[in-house]
Amino acid sequence: MANIGPTEWIIILVIALIIFGPAKLPQLGRAAGETLREFKNSTKGIMEDAKEDGKTEKEK
Repeated sequence: MANIGPTEWIIILVIALIIFGPAKLPQLGRAAGETLREFKNSTKGIMEDAKEDGKTEKEK
């Protein structure tokens, strides 16, 4: 994704607008945001659990 410039993003957004229409784009964006938020929270929880497990192993 680092190689995608502003022109490519505009093309992608225009194609998405044509395919899904203006009414569906906010719903799709909201769903994508919620999915990313859930993923972030779950990975954060996994990392915290791993840190706690590491601490208990060191205490033994």
